Amino acid sequence: MRLPALLLLGLVTLPAWAATLHVRPGERIGAAIAQAASGDTIEVERGQYVENLRIDKPLALVGVGRPTISGDGKGDVIRIASPDVRVEGVIVRDSGDDLGAQNAGIYIQPGSDRAVVRHCDFAHVLFGLWIEKSNQVAVEDNLITGMREKLSSQRGNAIQLYNTEGASIARNHISFARDGIYVDVSHHARFIGNRIHDVRYGTHYMNSYHNVWEGNESFHNLGGLALMEVRDLEVRNNVAWGNASHGIMLRTIQDSTITGNISAGNGVGLFVYDAEYLTLRNNLVVGNAVGVHLWAGSYNNDVDGNDFIGNDEQVSYVATRDVQWGRREGNYWSNYLGWDADADGYGDVPFEANELTDRLVSRYPFVKLLDSSPAMQALGLAARQFPVLRVATILDAHPAMRPHHADWSTWLERSGR
Repeated sequence: MRLPALLLLGLVTLPAWAATLHVRPGERIGAAIAQAASGDTIEVERGQYVENLRIDKPLALVGVGRPTISGDGKGDVIRIASPDVRVEGVIVRDSGDDLGAQNAGIYIQPGSDRAVVRHCDFAHVLFGLWIEKSNQVAVEDNLITGMREKLSSQRGNAIQLYNTEGASIARNHISFARDGIYVDVSHHARFIGNRIHDVRYGTHYMNSYHNVWEGNESFHNLGGLALMEVRDLEVRNNVAWGNASHGIMLRTIQDSTITGNISAGNGVGLFVYDAEYLTLRNNLVVGNAVGVHLWAGSYNNDVDGNDFIGNDEQVSYVATRDVQWGRREGNYWSNYLGWDADADGYGDVPFEANELTDRLVSRYPFVKLLDSSPAMQALGLAARQFPVLRVATILDAHPAMRPHHADWSTWLERSGR
């Protein structure tokens, strides 16, 4: 019987069926990779496999029962050298420790576009994932722990991106690396819901544009988010707490939006340096040693609707002219001593962040013991009345009388201040 012409055409153009290969304990994963055809799936059963793998064709490597792949302390544990590779559900451990060779748990080499690494555990690896010149890579839902016995300077970064486009880095739990997520010359990426602790910088981010940072948590690091030499970022709903140096660093950054973030119990809540044309709204800066450190010509920013509460020093500001904040909603300042006679929710006199009293506290911390005392209030009033004592400052013309964040006290308690 003659088949219709359209059906014959369909039979001709259908791709070959992809195969599933199985690897059991005692067998070699590398042998299965060599045998597999493009598009195949290799399922690896639970067990320990000591191999350094190179995946040079599009395929899926999937663990069944979380098998362990160990590099035995040599080189990269897995090197991806093809587009459209997926690695899922395996434990990757024991890479080499040569920083010059950039040994990694998984190295995604140039041209390996659309690589996917999901639901994997990385243990005792120098770099967790090194991603270089590969686009639309997804790294999601992984646990990454570095070589915790080494000094920070001798570790690699948990996730390193260099010269990439369109990455998705989401919901990874990262610890004991040098930097949690290191990003250089990588654009149009999304960094969502990652949890990072016990590293140098939770995020070390440079020369990269048009990216989104959302819902990430950085704590117990030297620094939380370090966003430097960048533009066109969306930085929203992140939490940085208990970091020794800074919570959120905005350094040499333009045309970006920073909204809904919490910076609590850090050395500096917001470190803002050489930053222009930013929108900072609805952020909570609470319980830090310094709330905001602002300097190096950081003008022309829209800073409104934020809460600055319980910071030992609210603002450290170094400049030669005033900066206007709070043009519409007003920021809330817990040390504001003004009043609201018309009960409209805004202070009737401007808030000046860098008064003489603030400078005294900054230079002589023991003066903080007299904060809100009649003597300090009288000194502040005198400084406002006699401009000779005045310095350039942040001015909030109509500061909010109540915090915008209902949960601010929880974060103040958490900061231990």
